[in-house]
Amino acid sequence: MPKILDRLVSQLQAKGMDKKKAFAVATSSLQKAGDLKKGTQELTPKGETRQKMGAAGRAKDRAASRTGKHKPSEYKYNQLKNSARLKKK
Repeated sequence: MPKILDRLVSQLQAKGMDKKKAFAVATSSLQKAGDLKKGTQELTPKGETRQKMGAAGRAKDRAASRTGKHKPSEYKYNQLKNSARLKKK
């Protein structure tokens, strides 16, 4: 199982979802996002790139994409919330 899938499953379980449902939701979500090939658990090239980024890199990338004004390197990762916010200047 790819690490990115395993992490999402564990996050969903931490929110109270049972393992089978968490696995199905995570697989579907990653396939819809283009990180996994349709109907499989195999990573796409995009999925391989995102998996290599790690949790911090993905959080920074999400934050940068959301605003569209800043680069991912301008964000600081919060491990407890799995989110990123702008660094103070």
